Amino acid sequence: MGKLLEVNNLTIHIKTHKGTVQAVRDVSFVLNEQETLAVVGESGSGKSITMKGVMGILPKNGKVVGGNVMFQGEDLVKCSEQKMQQVRGSEIAMIFQDPMTSLNPTMKIGKQIEEMLKEHKKDMSAEARKARVLELLSMVGISNPEARYKQYPHQLSGGMRQRIVIAIALACDPKILIADEPTTALDVTIQAQILDLMKELQKKTKTSIIIITHNLGVVANIADRVAVMYGGKMVETADVTNLFHNPCHEYTRGLLKSIPREESKGESLYAIPGTPPDLMDPPKGCPFAARCEKTMKVCQEFMPDYFDCGSGHRSACWMLDERAKNFRGGESS
Repeated sequence: MGKLLEVNNLTIHIKTHKGTVQAVRDVSFVLNEQETLAVVGESGSGKSITMKGVMGILPKNGKVVGGNVMFQGEDLVKCSEQKMQQVRGSEIAMIFQDPMTSLNPTMKIGKQIEEMLKEHKKDMSAEARKARVLELLSMVGISNPEARYKQYPHQLSGGMRQRIVIAIALACDPKILIADEPTTALDVTIQAQILDLMKELQKKTKTSIIIITHNLGVVANIADRVAVMYGGKMVETADVTNLFHNPCHEYTRGLLKSIPREESKGESLYAIPGTPPDLMDPPKGCPFAARCEKTMKVCQEFMPDYFDCGSGHRSACWMLDERAKNFRGGESS
């Protein structure tokens, strides 16, 4: 499988009345063809804003100040808004967090899906558009598509609305589908159905998927590779099996340790101590140093490089440096 999307040293700043938030700092990752990449981390770690930077839909006070986003030989950061409007929806599509706010409550479902086709498939006739919409509704598992075509969002359940949002995103057969917390507002049973649907659709359409989530259960269910973000940085990347069985960053270990387990029923749940860093004044060293139980002086003073953990597994943690192998906690602070 070849590289489809390559993000190199992406840096995004957001200006506020209190100062500049360094929301994304030197983030690099690759998305391969027909692959599912999960981007995980706590709220505020930079997951969603990174993908909005890729899509060119940052808020007005946000700006890409460094790095590039290479897609099909072009740097999307340097593309005009007119060019990005052609890319968004047709080449790279995004499913946003809440399907109720993503859909127009005053428009019928069929017309909302047709909007995407009108924008990117201008030569399609009205009959062809309707046929495509009915095909999409069936593809995402909506029963009786003819009736649903004429309904409004409030007439559908949460799970159905999420399926409609997926149908809109897939309308123009995009090469990349970015799903931002696609199961957060749904109950556990519907979550499983939506994840299964996304896997089935990927097999049919050959689309590459980036799924943004804080739910490691979702990661285990759907991802091929995982990128862990913390404090605006990408701290670890690995295939899903390596990440769960051999986490190399202390933050990743903390995330995995906090997953409730059947055998620990009745015991207190583990929580990573402390709070995330202030990205208006980010730490000069490892962003996780203040919360890490194994922190050393070097962690607080210098940003760690990425260390190779084997099989494409990389982690930015000073504990992986050869010089830290004999560390037993004497330098912790």
